[in-house]
Amino acid sequence: MLERLRSWMLPLAMLGGGIFYSFFNLFAFLTPYLISVMLLITCCRLSIREMRFTRLHAWMLMVQVFGSVIVYGVLCYFDRVLAEAMMICVLAPTAVAAAVITGMLGGSVPCLATYTLASNLCVAIVAPVMFSLVGVRDGVSFGQSVWYICTQVGPLLLLPLAGAWVLEYFVPSVHKILRARQSISFYLWSLSLTIVTGRTVFFIMQQDSKDYGAEILMAIAALVLCIAQFALGRRIGKKYGETIAGGQGLGQKNTILAIWMAQVYLSPLSSIGPAAYVLWQNSINAFQLYRKRNTAGGVKDER
Repeated sequence: MLERLRSWMLPLAMLGGGIFYSFFNLFAFLTPYLISVMLLITCCRLSIREMRFTRLHAWMLMVQVFGSVIVYGVLCYFDRVLAEAMMICVLAPTAVAAAVITGMLGGSVPCLATYTLASNLCVAIVAPVMFSLVGVRDGVSFGQSVWYICTQVGPLLLLPLAGAWVLEYFVPSVHKILRARQSISFYLWSLSLTIVTGRTVFFIMQQDSKDYGAEILMAIAALVLCIAQFALGRRIGKKYGETIAGGQGLGQKNTILAIWMAQVYLSPLSSIGPAAYVLWQNSINAFQLYRKRNTAGGVKDER
């Protein structure tokens, strides 16, 4: 019963946030704190001894960073908000839940966990610069803008990692509890998804002129980008014997963080892109899990 409830929790979270958007918008200030707690719990399951940074991870980081720049550079000539939405869908780090899906699909969890860590560290460094270049600074200098975003995004991503390592070496009993309670992060993820969905719908409903055409275009573009990232990740990963980890690493994004960053540092309307990406990546994951269950024995050597 609980397992069946969990399979429906994310769609229900988005539905609840969309219907009761006025209520959940009141809790938007909790989003960064929920993200930090989720990352802390997830980091407690990461073992430094199991992590090996490889060429696969280097290639994936290049796609994540340079891909976001290229996507923005191409689309900004047509529509700046669309460009920001798609940029954040590429730049966003790997989701904390990606390791769980990777394991369920038979992939290498240590490989994906290593990239999850590298991906988050990369965003903590790159995002402030990119947001300062493409976002609206309202008279604030480039240097001041970079520093401000660093002080906001950096601790959000780096402190949970540092906290997990401190707990591991100085308070191992607490670390052991969090390591064994990974399901907590799933429920926090669902709550965060409800809040950011409510925040996004609230913003859409408050617009003076509702350009539904632009919003539909962002949703369609997010679908194309989602499929492309899963496919490219699998293709890169296949060369290194990590097809599943590669696909999940590039395709499954921390959309909660992406939506929050878009709403805070970019055009708020651009958050529709990663909001739609949530639906598409969960649909792809559901299809992969369904195919895995219905394929006799699975593909054992695909990893």
